[in-house]
Amino acid sequence: MTLWPRSLLWRTFILLAALVVATMAAWFEIFRASEIEPRARQISQNLVSIVNITRTALVNSQPELRRELLSELAEREGIQVYTAEPGERLAPPADRPVLNLALELARQQLGEGTRFAGERDGKPGLWLSFHIDDDEYWLRIPRERIERQIALRWLGWGALALVLSLLAAYFLVSRLNRPLRALAEGAGAIGKGKIPEPIPESGPEEIRTLSHAFNQMLKDLARLDADRALILAGVSHDLRTPLSRLRLGLEMSGADPQLREGMTDDIEEMDRTINQFLDFARTDGGEPLQRSDLSAIASEVAEHYRRRGKSIATDFSGVPELPLQAMSMRRVVLNLIDNALRYGEKEVSVAVRAEDGAAVLEVADRGPGIPDSEAERLKQPFTRLEVARSDKGGAGLGLAIVERVVRAHRGSFELLAREGGGLVARIRLPS
Repeated sequence: MTLWPRSLLWRTFILLAALVVATMAAWFEIFRASEIEPRARQISQNLVSIVNITRTALVNSQPELRRELLSELAEREGIQVYTAEPGERLAPPADRPVLNLALELARQQLGEGTRFAGERDGKPGLWLSFHIDDDEYWLRIPRERIERQIALRWLGWGALALVLSLLAAYFLVSRLNRPLRALAEGAGAIGKGKIPEPIPESGPEEIRTLSHAFNQMLKDLARLDADRALILAGVSHDLRTPLSRLRLGLEMSGADPQLREGMTDDIEEMDRTINQFLDFARTDGGEPLQRSDLSAIASEVAEHYRRRGKSIATDFSGVPELPLQAMSMRRVVLNLIDNALRYGEKEVSVAVRAEDGAAVLEVADRGPGIPDSEAERLKQPFTRLEVARSDKGGAGLGLAIVERVVRAHRGSFELLAREGGGLVARIRLPS
């Protein structure tokens, strides 16, 4: 199982979303890098000003008022002054680019003897040392005075910009994907033997050109199918008349019975071939879907062959009614049983059952079967096995008709080896 989506819409959207997020992250890093020096200079100037003002105030104040001055600084400004003592525990300031540069700039103005700490005797804050005469003092500045908090409103604006960018990306991608989805659905309908409705020719020029070419292809295919059906129907109809005259003349000729029987079989074979041509010309649709019982259709066809003296075993179980083209499905069962009788000759059976949410039709025989490598090829029009060509006749359209009808019903058609020898033609129709 892969997490990467299969649809073009979501693939393109994820790529655009990643690009938007990466761009915003890059601009944020550029902004941070470009503001390091200005912000560090501002922080250093504030530190230098606080130290100089505090030192000046302590130097110029009267000794008896210094305690009151220090108390007022701590209360109003949060700035505390302590006397440096030996053995005090110090921790270095936080290692951040802005703060490191700011402290270095402050040391340049306050003197090389200036010390900095991030914690003194367990008390956090920014600690700076300064001297008055020979005495060293620590000045504690709250972190809030030097650390800038990112305003929530700026985070909100950034999130809003990101959401709007993603919505715009999804809108653009969906607009481009809509005609492509219509093209994919149309191509799928053509693959099922149907002619879909023309798709709208809108959108960017490239999409309009593609849609126009697809619609033109639909027109060409519809015209080609119509011409093919007309030619096949016309030729088949024109052949029926001379065949009828041949059959009638043969019956009245008084020829040798054995010769007459052979010629009659040839005429019937030609008639079956003509029927296959007509069936193939009709499988492009036109018949409406209606709720039908697949078991009843198969039973009717099997009984038709029994009346003609053919031995066919049946096994029908209850299956739900399906939306079917009843006449087309009847031709499917006729072709499969006809193939089984022609090539299998014995132990022909027809079964219908429900299996995994689908209706399954199987026609089996005990003939020589077919190689697995030839199964798909035999579903193509006018295709037969070499061994069948020599002595079994037929136009090679029976399985092609079955394939087209089953595909139009969104089903699957398989030719499988039968256990113990022979062939199983299996059709699976979704319910």
